[in-house]
Amino acid sequence: MRRSVTEIRYGNDISALLLRLVFGLAMFYEHGLGKWQVLFGNGEIQFPDPFGIGATFSLILAVFAEVVCAILVAAGLFTRYAIVPLIVTMAVAVFVVHSGDAFGKIELPLAYLVGYVAIFLMGPGNFSVDRLIRN
Repeated sequence: MRRSVTEIRYGNDISALLLRLVFGLAMFYEHGLGKWQVLFGNGEIQFPDPFGIGATFSLILAVFAEVVCAILVAAGLFTRYAIVPLIVTMAVAVFVVHSGDAFGKIELPLAYLVGYVAIFLMGPGNFSVDRLIRN
C-alpha cells in the first residue's frame, strides 16, 4: 500500500523532536541561564515569591525547572517527568505572577505552557533518549 503525499513517515516523531528541542533549548538559553547567573552571582536576589516560600527558594525552583528540566526535555530523557516542573513554572507565571498584566506579558509564558502540555501529551517520540532506554 502506498502512502499519500500528505502522510510523512515518522511525522509525529519528528514533530516531538522539534518541539522538545525548540521549547527545551529556548527555555534553557533564554531564561534558565540568566536565572542561574542571578542565583550563583554575588548580587542580592530579587525574584517573585508568589507562594511565600522566599525569593531565593522560588528562584531555586525556577532554575531547576528552566535549566535541569529544560535540558532533560531537549534530550528526551525522563521527558514526561521533567516536563511537569516546566508546566507548573509556566502556569505560575501565567496565572499568578502575571495574572493582572496585559496579554503582551502573558503571551510568552502561555506559549511555553501550551508547548509543554503538548509535549507531555505527545510523549518524547522515537528520536529520544527515553526510546533508547526503553529498547
